[in-house]
Amino acid sequence: MEKISSGAEAKKALRQLYGCFPTGVTALCALSEGQPIGMALSSFTSVSMDPPLVSVSLQSTSATWASLEGVTAFGLSVLSEEQEQVCSQLSQKTGDRFAGVSTTTSESGAVFIDGAVAWLECSLHHRFEAGDHEIAILRVEAAKADPSQAPLVFHGSRFRKLVPHAPVAA
Repeated sequence: MEKISSGAEAKKALRQLYGCFPTGVTALCALSEGQPIGMALSSFTSVSMDPPLVSVSLQSTSATWASLEGVTAFGLSVLSEEQEQVCSQLSQKTGDRFAGVSTTTSESGAVFIDGAVAWLECSLHHRFEAGDHEIAILRVEAAKADPSQAPLVFHGSRFRKLVPHAPVAA
């Protein structure tokens, strides 16, 4: 094992290391001043069943996260394997991230990506600093899911598809 230090080489090594763990891809979106704002995230996890909590990690320097300051309702969409392009658009630094993307907005202002595997309408429960990121704990206020769809998976710096295992013979 190699010691982890700081600097550009360490960040590159950590990115490669973290890329060994496959993740789902989500979109965190909301209305701000009447316009949809959102971003793609691969750092989503369930936290608690009672109360219903999930977490996401966001770069502290994210202008998108800063623009969501004060939003009371977030839409968290678990992207489907057919939504690679949507993920790429929501990851752009400039331009209209929602151009050609079909969305649904709840009465509370949470924005969801149509065709996603699951939708979670959330409110901010707690947030705290964690290194160069901020961890947001979100309370799930409402949800819907379509488990028949396959999720978008990110692994080794690229998108992957899940392949069902063949039944094991007894």
